[in-house]
Amino acid sequence: MILASASPVSVVLTLAAVAAYTVPAAAAARLSEGASRLALLAAWLLHGMVLAWALVGDFPRFGFAPALSVTAWLVLTVYAVERQLFPQLQARWALAGLGAAAVLLALVFPGTPLHRSASPWLPLHWALGIASYGLFAAAVLHAWLMMRAEKQIRQAADGQTGVPLLTLERLTFRFAGAGFVLLSATLLAGLLFGEAFYGANGRWRWDHKTIFSVASWLAFALLLLGRARFGWRGRK
Repeated sequence: MILASASPVSVVLTLAAVAAYTVPAAAAARLSEGASRLALLAAWLLHGMVLAWALVGDFPRFGFAPALSVTAWLVLTVYAVERQLFPQLQARWALAGLGAAAVLLALVFPGTPLHRSASPWLPLHWALGIASYGLFAAAVLHAWLMMRAEKQIRQAADGQTGVPLLTLERLTFRFAGAGFVLLSATLLAGLLFGEAFYGANGRWRWDHKTIFSVASWLAFALLLLGRARFGWRGRK
């Protein structure tokens, strides 16, 4: 049974996080602004505790579901910051549903146990790398929403996103910036601590994973530098 490997603490924290996420997801229309915000904050904190316990409390495991859980938590973090700056953003129910699904999926599919000789920090290294690409994917999604909103403006149609065009633009580049920071940390950790993570075979090598990671880093570095230095934006 997949759940047999989960500790009681992990199960309790996960179920509490799912319950907290369910409140703003299922009752978004009936909750006040303050109650919805508190419920999402409690869910976010419990989700973070689940991730922390998986790292320091249980025997280290890693897989697609824990990586997805980390990505969802980071997306919620970015949204919380953006929500303070742009109160018109209304996506709590969707993000709460995403958080509940991600944290529950990580409980059901906790991943493969790492070898005893592997570093306990190896799951964090993997999670940061995969989460960076998750944030890049969120940036691509927001870029698509921005293009759709721009097209609707050009056609004098009513927007369907509920988010102003400039807000979508800021969200796009902040997701890209957050992903770039995580990818930079992942590459730096692999360069400095590769042998500690993977053993003697963990030295920096120019294999396909390294080449694609460095190419991604260069592409997003150029994009962010161009926007900061030259004001690159969308189509004229």
